[in-house]
Amino acid sequence: MGREQKSIDFDYSVDAYHYDLPPELIAQEPAKRRDDSRLLALNRQQDTIEDLRFPNIIQYLEPHDLLVVNDTKVFPARIIGKKETGGRIELFLLEYPQVDKNQALRTDNSAGNSATTPLTVTALLKSSKRPKPGTRIICGTNLEGVVQELLPDGKARVTLFFQGDIDDTLAACGKVPLPPYIRRPDNDSPKDRERYQTIYANRTGAVAAPTAGLHFSESLLKKIAAHNVKTAAVTLHVGYGTFAPVRVADIRQHTLHEEYAVIPQKTADLVNETKRRGGKIWAVGTTTVRTLEFGATDNGRLQAREGWCNLYIYPGYRFRIINNLITNFHLPGSSLLFLVAALIGRKKLMACYHHAIARNYRFYSYGDAMAIVT
Repeated sequence: MGREQKSIDFDYSVDAYHYDLPPELIAQEPAKRRDDSRLLALNRQQDTIEDLRFPNIIQYLEPHDLLVVNDTKVFPARIIGKKETGGRIELFLLEYPQVDKNQALRTDNSAGNSATTPLTVTALLKSSKRPKPGTRIICGTNLEGVVQELLPDGKARVTLFFQGDIDDTLAACGKVPLPPYIRRPDNDSPKDRERYQTIYANRTGAVAAPTAGLHFSESLLKKIAAHNVKTAAVTLHVGYGTFAPVRVADIRQHTLHEEYAVIPQKTADLVNETKRRGGKIWAVGTTTVRTLEFGATDNGRLQAREGWCNLYIYPGYRFRIINNLITNFHLPGSSLLFLVAALIGRKKLMACYHHAIARNYRFYSYGDAMAIVT
């Protein structure tokens, strides 16, 4: 007889974070204007839910509060190429190619082409037949690749060869790494290149957008500043692993992949001063939450920090830095849902989601927003 499975507290069961979403509520296009989305506002003190428009967020912001954003910039990580046999192959770069300037000065023709700069990256490969090490991939007139090593889960180490600037090369050959639930004939459009990027994106390195920030327009940020609310930035380069499916029954057994995070000294000082004066810290997005909490000390201060972050937040976590959260609606059973549940409780979270579904809110990356206010 096999061992009896131990019961799991329902708040830690992945099944507790399931909800049924009509497919038509998955946003396929961004709102006409960035700040034209809807906003579900949960007031935790009054235990009320309001249905608003996103610019109404100002009514919850108090003078001397601090809005913290993630200024990572998405790069065109999805590249369509072909093998020498003519077969189609897709490379999804899992990291931004970092150029060694000394390396870039030399010529390397080992791929049998005229490209001058070799860079080795980790990528997901997708083709009808799994390529072998040594397979040459032609991605355009200025970009080729050679498979160096096959890794588990469809990953591989690939050396890229290109001429000139890597950003220009990726802009010409790569596509916006939209999530698979956003359907595009070619998974890319000029509108996506603009709108799947926050207006304050500054540091290149993400393969997915910090989507809560997509709702902010220049005019809205100016109104927020006029309300005597300051804005500060952190960086967390959102990786593919953030959206990896949770494959365990007990969410406490899940782990997150590492992502590179930066908390500047200026941001740490602003956060600490705001908290000292009694202002609230507003995190724009779950990635901002994780970055701020990554830099938290035991006494609730924020320290400047830079390094790899795999902080996993789920119910039971004690928040040290943030007070309020602006976020999008997340996929069922995802680690992002667990983080929000840690802030407001699973039952309240699911009640908000059922409210949003009943009122036809738009979900996921291009969807509407939710504000959690203390």
